[in-house]
Amino acid sequence: MTMSEMLREITPEEIENFHRDGAVLLKNIMGTDWTEVLAEGLEYANDHPDGTSVGVSEPLRIDQWPASHSPKLKKILDESPVAEIVGKIINAPVRFYMDQMFYKPAGLMAPSAWHQDTCYYNIDGHQLVRAWICADHAPRSVSMEVVRGSHLWNATYRPPVGMDPKENPEGAQALEKDFAAGKVLVGKEAHDHFTYFESFLDPGLPELPDIDSLRGSFDIMNWDYEPGDVLLFHGNIIHSARGGVELEHPRRSHASLWAGPDVSYLHRRSQAIPDPLPLYDFEPKDGQPLADFPEVFPLSWVP
Repeated sequence: MTMSEMLREITPEEIENFHRDGAVLLKNIMGTDWTEVLAEGLEYANDHPDGTSVGVSEPLRIDQWPASHSPKLKKILDESPVAEIVGKIINAPVRFYMDQMFYKPAGLMAPSAWHQDTCYYNIDGHQLVRAWICADHAPRSVSMEVVRGSHLWNATYRPPVGMDPKENPEGAQALEKDFAAGKVLVGKEAHDHFTYFESFLDPGLPELPDIDSLRGSFDIMNWDYEPGDVLLFHGNIIHSARGGVELEHPRRSHASLWAGPDVSYLHRRSQAIPDPLPLYDFEPKDGQPLADFPEVFPLSWVP
């Protein structure tokens, strides 16, 4: 077995569970050698913040596109089984869209708010899959959790970050004009200086339900995660990460977003995260499949 291979095959039941529930934890599918690469890559990214690093101070650090400057994380994307795992789950070719680092140091774990992923990005489609891997044991008290089946609700919710338009009506009015004119709301410059809170909330999207206050009303899935597992969840599913408990070790995770053939560009009013940097030069139009931009999104895995 070479380093890049999966330790085992994905079962038909796991594939069925992903499509029905919107998420599945694949136990013991990547080798410990990849855990070492992941840990080294995350530590390097944490030590080398760039313009898309958010929350550089404790207790939570989030980076956009950390693999762009962390060679070991790039190795995860290019050589690990992650792309193949995603492709086999959706039974389709996949292209890499973007990645993130979530670095929580030892101590009190910061929670992450309930949200969907797709509302942050100028993309649309059903074949969007997030692959979440962690260099550390993450008990369910600090791990990911999802609202089972919410990827099929056919709803896009307002991101839980951004400014209220009422706080800056002139800025909000200018943004509305830019959006109506087809301008990208979060431009190239955000790659040099990015924060979630410089975009405006989209008043046209519904607010998320108050899931934490109504946990008993939702079917919530969560897991005990061990290094070597891969957690896959649909781009439209409502999810969060629990916190508020003490851990003696960090929770260092990497989340990569992968796109199947039906994923296309969509100019979103709710965009909060910039497009991949090379994509700006192509000036994509609504409805263009990512396959139209092979220079930006080359195929990562083909059945």
